[in-house]
Amino acid sequence: MASMEENFPRGGIQKKPTEGKTPNTKLERDNLFNVRHEEKSQKRKRRQKDQGKQKKFKADNIGAAKESFVTIEPLMIEALCEGMLLLGCIKEVTDYELVVSLPNGLSGFVPVTQISDAYSKLLSNQVAQGELLEDLNSLVDLYSPGTLVRCIVTTVEKNADGRRSIKLSIDPKKVNKGLNASALASGMLLSGFVSSVEDHGYLIDIGVSGTNAFLPRQKAQNYIKTAKRGSDLKIGQNLNCVIVEIKNEGRVVLLSIDRSEVASSLATERQNWSLSNLLPGLVVKARVQKVAPLGIKLSFLSFFTGIVDFMHMDPEKSTSYSPDQVVKACIISINPTSKVVRLTLRQAFIHPGGSPNQVSNDRIGAVVEESTVKAFYKQFGAVFELDDGTLAFARLKHLSKNRKSFKPGAFKAGCKHKCRIIDYSLMDEMCIVSLKYQIIEARFLQYQDFHTGDVVQGKVFALKPIGMQVRVTDAIKGLVPSLHLADVILKQPEKKYNIGDQVRCRVLECNPAGKKLILTLKKNLVQSKLPVLSNYEDAKPGLITHGFVVCAREFGCIVKFYNDVKGLVPKNELSSEPISCPDKVFHEGQVVKVMVLKCEPQQERLLLSFRLSSKPALDDKKGCTPKKKQEVKYQIGEMVDVKVLKKKDNGLEVSVLEDEGNAIASIPTAHLSDFVATCKLLWHCLQEGDVLPRVMCLSDNGERIILSRKSAVISAVQEEQVVRSFSEIQPGMLLTGYVRNVMPFGVFVEFPFGVTGLAPKVSMSDKFVTDTKDHFVVGQTVIAKVVSTDEEKQRVLLNLKVSECSSGDSAAESFALLNQYFKEMKEIRNLLRRRGESSMTQGLCELVPGKELQLVVQDVKEDGSALFSGSCVTGLTVTATRYHLGVGLENRSAILVLCNSEIEAEKCHILQNRANKKIIPGEKTKALILHVDALTSKVYVSLREELLKRRAKQRLTENSQHYAIVQHIAEEFAIVSLKTGQLAAIPIASHFNDTFRFDSEKLKVGQAISATLKVVKENDHGLLLAVQSSAKKNVFVRVRNESETALEEVLATVKHSLSLGDLVTGTVKSVKPTHVTVAIDDKLTGSIHASRILDEVPIGSFPTFTLKAGQKVTARVVGGRDVNTHRYLPITHPHFTQSIPELSIRPSEIEGEVTAVLSRKEDSATKKLGLYSVGQTITCFVKKYNILKNWLEVEVAPDIRGRVPHLLLSLNTKVLKHPEKSFKNGQAISATVTGTDVTETNLCLSLTGIQSLEQGTITVGMVTKVTPHIGLTIALPGGKTGKVSIFHLSDTYMEDPLGDIKAGKIVRCYILSNENGKIQLSLRQSRLNPKSKSKVEDVEITCIKDVKKGQLVRGYVKSVTSSGVFFGLSPSLLGRILFQNVSPYFVQKHSVYEKYLPEGKLLTAKVLGVNGKEKHIELSLLPEDTGMPSILPESLGLPRYDAEEEKREADVREKREQLKVKTKRRIRNSESEQEAKPKKRKICPTDENDSGIEVYYREEEDDDQEEEADKKKSKIRKPGEAPRLQVSVGFTWDEDMNALDIPVLNQKEESSESEEEEDPHSKLKKQTKKEKELEKQKKEKELCKLEAALMDPSRQPQSADDFDRLVLSSPNSSILWLQYMAFHLQATEIEKARAVAERALKTISFREEQEKLNVWVALLNLENMYGTEETLMKVFERAVQYNEPLKVFQHLCDIYANSEKYKQAEELYHTMLKRFRQEKSVWLKYASFLLKQGQTEATHRLLERALKALPTKEHVDVISRFAQLEFHFGDPEHAKALFESTLSSYPKRTDIWSIYIDIMIKHGSQKEVRDIFERVVHLSLAPKKMKFLFKRYLDYEKKFGTTESVLAVKRAALEYVETKSSLADI
Repeated sequence: MASMEENFPRGGIQKKPTEGKTPNTKLERDNLFNVRHEEKSQKRKRRQKDQGKQKKFKADNIGAAKESFVTIEPLMIEALCEGMLLLGCIKEVTDYELVVSLPNGLSGFVPVTQISDAYSKLLSNQVAQGELLEDLNSLVDLYSPGTLVRCIVTTVEKNADGRRSIKLSIDPKKVNKGLNASALASGMLLSGFVSSVEDHGYLIDIGVSGTNAFLPRQKAQNYIKTAKRGSDLKIGQNLNCVIVEIKNEGRVVLLSIDRSEVASSLATERQNWSLSNLLPGLVVKARVQKVAPLGIKLSFLSFFTGIVDFMHMDPEKSTSYSPDQVVKACIISINPTSKVVRLTLRQAFIHPGGSPNQVSNDRIGAVVEESTVKAFYKQFGAVFELDDGTLAFARLKHLSKNRKSFKPGAFKAGCKHKCRIIDYSLMDEMCIVSLKYQIIEARFLQYQDFHTGDVVQGKVFALKPIGMQVRVTDAIKGLVPSLHLADVILKQPEKKYNIGDQVRCRVLECNPAGKKLILTLKKNLVQSKLPVLSNYEDAKPGLITHGFVVCAREFGCIVKFYNDVKGLVPKNELSSEPISCPDKVFHEGQVVKVMVLKCEPQQERLLLSFRLSSKPALDDKKGCTPKKKQEVKYQIGEMVDVKVLKKKDNGLEVSVLEDEGNAIASIPTAHLSDFVATCKLLWHCLQEGDVLPRVMCLSDNGERIILSRKSAVISAVQEEQVVRSFSEIQPGMLLTGYVRNVMPFGVFVEFPFGVTGLAPKVSMSDKFVTDTKDHFVVGQTVIAKVVSTDEEKQRVLLNLKVSECSSGDSAAESFALLNQYFKEMKEIRNLLRRRGESSMTQGLCELVPGKELQLVVQDVKEDGSALFSGSCVTGLTVTATRYHLGVGLENRSAILVLCNSEIEAEKCHILQNRANKKIIPGEKTKALILHVDALTSKVYVSLREELLKRRAKQRLTENSQHYAIVQHIAEEFAIVSLKTGQLAAIPIASHFNDTFRFDSEKLKVGQAISATLKVVKENDHGLLLAVQSSAKKNVFVRVRNESETALEEVLATVKHSLSLGDLVTGTVKSVKPTHVTVAIDDKLTGSIHASRILDEVPIGSFPTFTLKAGQKVTARVVGGRDVNTHRYLPITHPHFTQSIPELSIRPSEIEGEVTAVLSRKEDSATKKLGLYSVGQTITCFVKKYNILKNWLEVEVAPDIRGRVPHLLLSLNTKVLKHPEKSFKNGQAISATVTGTDVTETNLCLSLTGIQSLEQGTITVGMVTKVTPHIGLTIALPGGKTGKVSIFHLSDTYMEDPLGDIKAGKIVRCYILSNENGKIQLSLRQSRLNPKSKSKVEDVEITCIKDVKKGQLVRGYVKSVTSSGVFFGLSPSLLGRILFQNVSPYFVQKHSVYEKYLPEGKLLTAKVLGVNGKEKHIELSLLPEDTGMPSILPESLGLPRYDAEEEKREADVREKREQLKVKTKRRIRNSESEQEAKPKKRKICPTDENDSGIEVYYREEEDDDQEEEADKKKSKIRKPGEAPRLQVSVGFTWDEDMNALDIPVLNQKEESSESEEEEDPHSKLKKQTKKEKELEKQKKEKELCKLEAALMDPSRQPQSADDFDRLVLSSPNSSILWLQYMAFHLQATEIEKARAVAERALKTISFREEQEKLNVWVALLNLENMYGTEETLMKVFERAVQYNEPLKVFQHLCDIYANSEKYKQAEELYHTMLKRFRQEKSVWLKYASFLLKQGQTEATHRLLERALKALPTKEHVDVISRFAQLEFHFGDPEHAKALFESTLSSYPKRTDIWSIYIDIMIKHGSQKEVRDIFERVVHLSLAPKKMKFLFKRYLDYEKKFGTTESVLAVKRAALEYVETKSSLADI
């Protein structure tokens, strides 16, 4: 029992008395009593004090005596001494130091070398190795502002400027130097630093010699999760540790860092604290001894006395402290010299592990107009209360300009002063303010106040080799680099500048985070009035600004601007005159004036020019270009006829005939034809004045028109087989283009409309490419397949392989090429014939292949060929090769072949004679033309007998195959001869891209081939057209699998006797990035993976490159790889001895035992990857960056690979823009495991840790979708997506906010919210970089409270409706602008508003009114409200509201007077007419009896303008006048009047008016009784027709009256009522829609429950969309009373979910689960909701709750339904597990089996389905059920299986029947 008590103490073991001390139980009891009761009698207090004095040691008595004389005052810097312990709070973290806030407004710094011994050791190792260490984390990763640390003063030094600098250390060996092993006690709170990370925990350095402190991993998990700094603690990390257990007399200490344990820790007497080991940060219970003006005096831990100054008293209780009061306090400093202990009573410090309150960065530097003095301390300063209620402190020196001007009387309590916040003291939780005028008015107070381009005054502080330091303010110094000391580089700057000199500088760059300020003293820059270029976005073409040269090379100059923006001035833009050596003209640092030509902000590319004088010329060109284009109007793809003006070396200069020769264009030589040979020929044949028809415009930039005659390109454009912009390109497209450039690494291909792509060398040809120039030439027509696109760089990767780009029908493609070639040759021949300039030209046109000529042998050359002459070939070169003369051994052998096979003996004899015959010069002979080359004027002929002999022409058929002999080979085709003696042409290339052939593949003269005829009639060239028959042999190229490692050097299979663990010696044969090939002997080759070279691989290193080719290595065999598949084999594999040995040269494996690459069993890939846990950090090696898949492929081990998705590569957007540049093949990187991919063959890794997408965090993302007028969709790390509203794209709204953003752009995002799986993001700079102090022109509007009446706001037009213009102010807030507040002009047609107020237009509006309850905001766009121009231009000629109103009123008055006169006249002239029409007189409503409706009728003398004015009058009202009824355009008086049963009145009035217009006195003559009767009948017919239309059942209701009639006829139809509500909602008449719903609920019969429920649901929907939460709840409560509550609850949940109010839906579901816990449907509906939100874990917990709440009989069905939902929306694996567990318990539930099978057929693999069927058919069930299951199995196999599997099912069924029969017989 005793041992149990020691190991597991209840409340901790009581500490045994040491050094003769005995615990005073009475004292403890008194202390406890004091905690509960803060008041005590004086007698009791005196007795306790006496007892405390008796127990003090002598040293403590001395200390106490000293303490009794200590004055209570704030801590001053003079009081600091070496060895003083302080509690500090980290204020700033940099790479090399921590800035720590100390009590009473002091601050010090901790160098990086004063963290801990373990951290310093890592730093030393990194410096020694010169490489980054994986275990070494930067201070930024380890510490964050706001963290409390214990520190010790190491030195207090004076700087060069006279300021004292406090140097601190947080090394535990120094901080805890007063502690020893025997002094340690359980419950003590100490500072510790992680010194080592072990398997089961961490070794902690607590600075106590002889003590090893250990932190178990389970005691750290809670802290790690809360801290969110990774999955593990890091070496050098500072921790607050509580001693849990002490073992071996203090040699081993167990610690805990659990936040709850740390927060509850309290220093007590039992822990035996003494003055020598007392630590800051300890929380104690103390008693107030004395209350003084400057603070209070406390006693604590029975023996100690401390002081609390006025800055550290609790502000809420500062006046309520009294003697003997017991309080909680925290020690903040211990002075070892004076023995003064200082404490704080502030609430933030009395809970260890907490952090003090922080102030926003925006507050620093703010000027407070009125701050109230709270207290004044004449020797120290004053405490103020600021405008926000917070306290601030001003030191005495900051209360006035100097001591003489200081007036203490001005700082009495309650006095008000103007001050400026200059700092914030974290340890005092107070702002530090200054009342000095120069500080309040100072322009610059902190780094955030500086902006690039600001001109500042400074004082020279120091001259250094790198530049000059300038003091800009008392606390801020800037650096002027040596380059910027003057306009020229100064060799001796000290001669120009002296310390203390005043200088005027300009800010080049300011980095507040790094406290870096770069200045320039270049006079031209400082005095420049040109715009400041500080970011690439501002670099608009045409901008002129100043910059300075940083580099001058042969390619041009690089010019730098502000904020490190730099651009290139190409060589041709340096000057109007050519400059051969720019480095001799321009020098580094030279200030130049440049003009921006082009800028690509995303790529940070800037093109500049020094040629400023060319700008006007450019403007002139731009000015005239549109006119030129307007006259010509040549669009790309337009066909024109042209006339050749001039022939140039690179093409033709032509004029367009349609433009009468005014438009000059050019046709490059390469664009004259698709065929290279034809291009040269056509250029040669064309002359000035020739006309080329149907030429296509390829480009027209206003200055130069380029045309093309390439038929393939023209056809592609006309058939729309082109892409007009980069955004249209999709991988897999086949595009026709032409070669733009041929480079050694690939071919650039350009397409119509200017898109260009690159075909790399490996994608150029199916054959091996040695030299790219052997395959393609510039201008050649090609067909390219798009492989991939890079939107950011606007790059396209192409493939030109014939196997990828051809249609598959090579015969058809090659024939099309041949046909097109001869078609173009025919055009050239016709051109030459028409010209007919010379006899030679005419002769060329007459010569065609197959024609016989009489020639004379002119000469016989050494190579056997002969030249001929003749009258018909004058001026031409006629030649015949040796073969075609019939001479030579090669011909004899050919003849022998023919004799043996095809030709009879006679013919053989003739041929042999001919072969032996010699050609003699001067001899006449007959020859046959084979080919005529017009370009070189050569004619190729043949003297072969078999070609010259005339044969009867045979009938040939298309597509017939023939034996043919190749007779001549031209550039694009070959001439072959058939048995019939006819000549045919066959194409050499099968495709545009088929341009290269090895010598063995080329056709040879005399070669026999098989040809397929395509054209059986000879063309104009005397040739048939044919194609070469397809070859029988196909060549297949093996594509290496991704998982294979390339081992090119591996030889054929070599059998060896090596086994696991053998040591071998070999020579390095080759070094690859991820593996090294080693020659073990002459025949055997092995491989060493990068992971098997070093035991500890430095991150960023290249392990394989440590080995060199030819180096001798000793390695150990760790595995084997199959020669064919390259897969790893287990040692027990029968073919292991025939494998490639996998080796290791790790020192640990060579010296120790070997670990196999694979285990001895055939482990699956899943098991291998299962060895890695999520969150584990591993070292892997870069294999390559996969551009197509956008991930980084890495190798962890020889057989384990991983992938790092693009967004998890880095948090730096520059790295993400060009990831392939940042990660080199073979480089070692550290990655965190996040899981496995879907194939479970690769690890999913992250280089940025496991990303947390919580609110307030900043992450990176990639734009995946741009939705106009809405915003962006961003892909985030981890596969999540987020949305960015247009209101969160920038701090300044732009007219086209989405214009510059394209899909694929990498951006930094701030997470605004992450609720229910929906992530809202912001790209505002104020969110991403709150310290930047960037200007926020358009502040965020989050709710209606942010909008105030009279405020000017900017936003985007949402829509224009009949109710007005709706104006977006934020993602969730809309305002409305009534039409009278849109413009001062009156507009009758809404289309005008839609034209000038399109959706997405940026406007400035003034808030007229805000209705917080209804969330309505009324806005105005009127110029007098906004100060902006009117939205509608004055040029429209619209009438103004104010100008037209008086005119209208005068017109109306005049018209009324005229109307009265006319009425009197009519009364006198015709009394009978007056009686017949008593209502003819116009009614003019007076003010007393105004109906609110004004109706104007046309009178006789009214003209069109008056009528228009009258119409407008009905729509315009005066201010304060009641709104008039407005009649819409589509309104007809007839229909409404008929509906009101007064159809005759209106018609009579109209007729009378028309009569009056004709003649006012002619009515009696025209209107007879008969006519009246006819008119009455006509009106009755019209009324009947209208009634019939109203009774038509197919007529759709058009008005409220129509709906009223319908609901009267069918009062119980909820459909009609809902349509009636929708009718009102379309007109945004919400109240009327509500009224209709209420009518429906009263009208529908109580028996029609479903109909009533439909109306209730509609009303709920209405309130959800247009009402408030309060009105919705009222309707909901009523609906629950009148309907089945469950149905109403479920409908409201659906409404919430559909409107994306997930939080309200979840709350309602919780209510339902309590109210309807026995309803199965509620649980299932909630589960479906959770799964749709992606909350799978919550669904699993819900199932457990459901099973507890529902009856047992429902359990199986509920589990089955949950599993089905999991399959559809959640985790299929968990769903399978649910089904499996259910069926294991209920194996005879065939219904569950059937559901399981159905779902697995849909979602599972065939193997899984068959496994389930096999299990089912072997169950012992009733025959009827088994029959059903066998039938299902058979149906499945018939549908998805094979014949064998169907037979197997039938056999199984027969076996079951036989088994049952045999059992029945028994």
